[in-house]
Amino acid sequence: MPCSQWKTLAFLFLLIFFIEVECSLSIFDKITQLPGQPQVSFQQFSGYVTVDEKKQRALFYYFVEAEIDPASKPLVLWLNGGPGCSSLGVGAFSENGPFKPSGEVLIRNEYSWNREANMLYLETPIGVGFSYSTDSSSYAAVNDKITARDNLAFLHKWFIKFPQYRNRSLFITGESYAGHYVPQLAELMLQFNKKEKLFNLKGITLGNPVLEFTTDFNSRAEFLWSHGLISDSTYKVFTSTCNYSRYVSEYYRGSVSPICSRVMSLVTRETSRFVDKYDVTLDVCITSVLSQSKVLTPHQVRDKIDVCVEDETVSYLNRRDVQKALHSRLVGVNRWLVCSDILDYELLDLEIPTISIVRKLIEAGIPVLVYSGDQDSVIPLTGSRTLVHGLAEELGLNTTVPYRVWFAGMQVGGWTRVYGNILSFATIRGASHEAPFSQPERSLVLFKAFLEGSPLPEAF
Repeated sequence: MPCSQWKTLAFLFLLIFFIEVECSLSIFDKITQLPGQPQVSFQQFSGYVTVDEKKQRALFYYFVEAEIDPASKPLVLWLNGGPGCSSLGVGAFSENGPFKPSGEVLIRNEYSWNREANMLYLETPIGVGFSYSTDSSSYAAVNDKITARDNLAFLHKWFIKFPQYRNRSLFITGESYAGHYVPQLAELMLQFNKKEKLFNLKGITLGNPVLEFTTDFNSRAEFLWSHGLISDSTYKVFTSTCNYSRYVSEYYRGSVSPICSRVMSLVTRETSRFVDKYDVTLDVCITSVLSQSKVLTPHQVRDKIDVCVEDETVSYLNRRDVQKALHSRLVGVNRWLVCSDILDYELLDLEIPTISIVRKLIEAGIPVLVYSGDQDSVIPLTGSRTLVHGLAEELGLNTTVPYRVWFAGMQVGGWTRVYGNILSFATIRGASHEAPFSQPERSLVLFKAFLEGSPLPEAF
């Protein structure tokens, strides 16, 4: 055989080899079956994507394909907040994933979001959950910019493992401090696409998000007062003498003024430690998964949440057989935790508004939905609604859907308003800070409508 033919043949063999290797990378991450899991028809994957070879910084993910016809469904990335809390333990196993731990087994979540999409849960930043670095310095001075860059690098490399999703419609969603994570990641995606069209970003969804520090935090006083949790006199000093944004700002600078200390003592005493601030209607017996927003309530950070039931998720994810099935490992820590205790995050990033980034995304044609569980006093609906309306006015967006109720399961699911068919606000009636946890059916109806670009149901 002539040399040229040998070279051609060799090239073809190499090409086939690399294609097969690329297409089979995800096979190593495929989950055969999770311990105690009921039989399902969809595929699950989990494992690591290394975002920094030198320091061996690796992010852990859990990916669940859609229940029916995954090839036709969009890809959705879910991010939990904190900063420093797990999208696996909170998002996947407590909110909108396919299973929830119950004793030694997993039970199906009837309202799992993988009914409508291929769901990708990412434990971010490094040091959260099963994500790790072999260099402990990686856990120090972590900030929003580092997190956004790592998340972009993760997705870029994840598409190498799952090339079939490269051109798929992509949505990013999350809650709480993900009001920082999601817009910043989306902005980097748009910048990346100018060089190489990789991310087919179709929209972002933000649940009870931190978007603008002062507005979001200072709306707490009115919410607590209107729900009868604080007195008239305390409301007055909480809005004039020392508001909540001032207190948090002082707290994270290590210098709480005597006046703010007195005001917060009043607020804390009246609201009572026996009321869950993330859902003022819930009884106090809650699991530690609801501590994902602990950074947003700094006066409680040092207190261990008094749970009255076993934390099913923590117990399940710390089982050796579960970790083996997930292809996960513990590096530098003894236990998997809902929220990281090794991560040193730059908490003053909380004060940097991300509503301006949301504006850039809308101007770039990316649809945005902000939703609020209406029983959350931590990031109340009043602040989010004010920010969305103000943004619509800045952008000159006309109201395309007037403020109205929407329905789910033959009941009012919440209220909504849409601006310019690109910016939406919605409440989820009776929902907590973690809306899919407390109102799963209503959250799924909202999620489905956003993916489809359709209006929320006007009737049942």
